[in-house]
Amino acid sequence: MPESRARSSLSTLRAPRATIPCVFRSPLAYHITFGTYGTRLHGDARGTVDRSMNRPGDPIIGADPAWWEMERKKLRFEPVIFTPEQMCYAELMMPAVCARGGWDFRTGAGGPDHAHVVLRADAEGDAVRKWFKRWLGEALSEKWPRPEGATWWAEGGSVKWVWTDGYYHAVYGYVDGQRASGPYVRGSGQ
Repeated sequence: MPESRARSSLSTLRAPRATIPCVFRSPLAYHITFGTYGTRLHGDARGTVDRSMNRPGDPIIGADPAWWEMERKKLRFEPVIFTPEQMCYAELMMPAVCARGGWDFRTGAGGPDHAHVVLRADAEGDAVRKWFKRWLGEALSEKWPRPEGATWWAEGGSVKWVWTDGYYHAVYGYVDGQRASGPYVRGSGQ
């Protein structure tokens, strides 16, 4: 691209006293998923991914009872399995967590051993996941205090970038269909 054309395209991104180049293009939404503490250990029959050894195309790690037992013995606290009340409360708090982060909540679901949220954010997805988990955990702990040092969540989780309308509608339907409290209606206070 000629330098003069590049300069003119940057001039459309003017802040009050500066030209700001666009260095990050946000996706339409993020689909963030994370598990509850101690419920998806390596060796689990549902399969897991070993992030320290995983490469694109590698198979999911299947059932391995000995590995699962070894992982289970490492837990410092009992696994977290949400009650129906806790699942609904997590869903209820998700819009407030998004508002705290300055993100646009689209839908979310609390399951017995994991949570999903679909949101829009002008921020890096892994950072959003980290803060979302922290603040949702704080909200849950206000109602159901955890033992000292205990957490609601497993480490990590998944952040999928949603770039197309078709994928957005598929993800939205998938997550909204899992809501313990019923479909999300924007502005309902639900």
